Amino acid sequence: MTTSVRRRRRQTRSGLLPEARHLILPKGIATSGFPAVRETCRKIGIEFDPWQCDLNKCLLAKDAHGLYAADTAVLSISRQVGKTYDVGAVAFAKCIIVPGLTVVWTAHRFKVSRESFNEMRGWAKRPELTPHIDYDAITTAAGNEVIPFRNGSRIVFAARERGAIRGFTKVGMLVLDEAQILTEAALSDLVPTTNQAPNPLIILMGTPPKPTDPSEVFTRLRDEALKGASRDVLYVELSAEQGSDPNDRAAWRMANPSYPARTSAKAILRMRKLLSREDFLREALGVWDEVAGGLIDPAAFAARMVIDAKRPAGVPDFFLDASPGLRSSSIGIAGSDDAGLLVGAERGYGTDWLVARAAELAENYPGADWFCEGVGAVGSLLPSLSELGIEPKQLTGPDMGRACGHLQKLVAEKAIRIVRDDALIEALAGAVPRDVGEGLWAWGRRKSTTDISPLVAITGAAWGHVSQDARSEPWLVWQ
Repeated sequence: MTTSVRRRRRQTRSGLLPEARHLILPKGIATSGFPAVRETCRKIGIEFDPWQCDLNKCLLAKDAHGLYAADTAVLSISRQVGKTYDVGAVAFAKCIIVPGLTVVWTAHRFKVSRESFNEMRGWAKRPELTPHIDYDAITTAAGNEVIPFRNGSRIVFAARERGAIRGFTKVGMLVLDEAQILTEAALSDLVPTTNQAPNPLIILMGTPPKPTDPSEVFTRLRDEALKGASRDVLYVELSAEQGSDPNDRAAWRMANPSYPARTSAKAILRMRKLLSREDFLREALGVWDEVAGGLIDPAAFAARMVIDAKRPAGVPDFFLDASPGLRSSSIGIAGSDDAGLLVGAERGYGTDWLVARAAELAENYPGADWFCEGVGAVGSLLPSLSELGIEPKQLTGPDMGRACGHLQKLVAEKAIRIVRDDALIEALAGAVPRDVGEGLWAWGRRKSTTDISPLVAITGAAWGHVSQDARSEPWLVWQ
C-alpha cells in the first residue's frame, strides 16, 4: 500500500523526508542500501545533507530478497536544490561498491548531459578517488563521455536526442535527467537496456513540465503515483503549494531544502528576475500546472469509446487541428446513424501528413464540410489547403466554447460514440480549460500538459456536424 507524505505529516513532523510535498513509497520495504553508499561517499569526500539522506534511504530501499523495492524512481525536484549532486554521488558510490556496474546518465539535450559529465569529472580529480579511477583514462570526446572505474564499472553520459543508448545492455542504473522532456518512444528505446541487469534501478528526475514539453512519461508516472496506481515505483515531489506567492521566502524554503544554506537568496532572486512568473513557479518552486478536472469525467469519456464501430452512411464532417510549433496535428471526423453520433480522430507527427491526408479525404468526400479554429498553429496550413480546394470554416473562440460545452453534454448524456484511441484518453488527462467569455470554456493549449490536438479535433468535428444536413451518400472507409 502506498504511503503519502501528507498523511505522514499529520502523524509527525520528524518522519522520513518531511520536506517532500508528496512521498509515495513502494510496498515491501525491508532494508536500504544507503548505509553502504553513505560510508563509501564519506571515504571519497562526499557528504549528504539530511534531506538527501532521507531521499537516498527511499531511493535505495530493498525488499526481503535484496532487490530494489522500487525499480523505478520518479523525482520532481526544482532547480538548484541538489538533485544532480545527490544522484551523481549515489552513482559514484555504486560503481565503487559493485564491480562491473554500468551506469548510463542521459539528458534530453547534449549540453545538459555534458554539464553533468563535467561536474562528475571534477569529482574524479579528488585524491580519495585515485584508487578507484584513473583520471587520465576518462573519455572526453563529445558524445562519448565515459568515467571508467578500475574495477570495470563505468558511468556513460549521452543525450537522448542523439539516440546513442540503444546498443547498451546490462545497464544496472539508468538515470533519465530532464525527465519532463521524455516521450514514450524515447523511453521504449531506453528501458530495454536494463533488461539483462540482475537488479536494475531507473531514476527519472526533472522539474514540472511546461505546457509545450513532450512530457507524457513524467506526467503519466506522477498521475499514477498520486492516484495510488503505481507498482514498484517511488515518487518524490519537492514543491511549494499551489497558489504560492513567488516572492514568499517561506515558499522558497518549502520547495528547496537547500535554501538558504546551499542555495542562496541571491541565486533564487536571479531566477525570479529573469523568469516569467509561471516559469519561476515551475523551475524554482517545483509547482505543477493545475489540471482542471470535472468538466468532462475521464471515466465517462472512456466509457463512450467503441472498437471497430460500423461507419454510418452519409458524408462526414472534418475538423483540422495542429499543436503549437506544428509538432503534431490531428483530423477529427464526425458522422451520424440510427445509433447516434460517432466521432474519431487521426493524429500524426508534423503537418505534412495532414495536408496529404486532407487531399485524399476531400477526393473521397467531395460534399464534406471542413472546420478549424480561427486562431492557432493550424492557420499556417490554410494556404496549402486552399490550393487543394479545401476552405475550412474558421470557428471563433465562443464557437469553440460552445463546441466544448456540446461535447461535455454529449458525454454526460451518453449521446456520443468515440472510436477508441489512447491518444484521446491521454489528451483528456492533461487538458486544461481556458475562459473564452460569455460563460464558456474551451481547451487551452498553453497550460495543458499533453498534446490535445486529437481532443480539439473531435470536439470541433462533433460541433460542426450539428449544423450539417443529413446526406445520403455512403460514408466510405476512413482508416
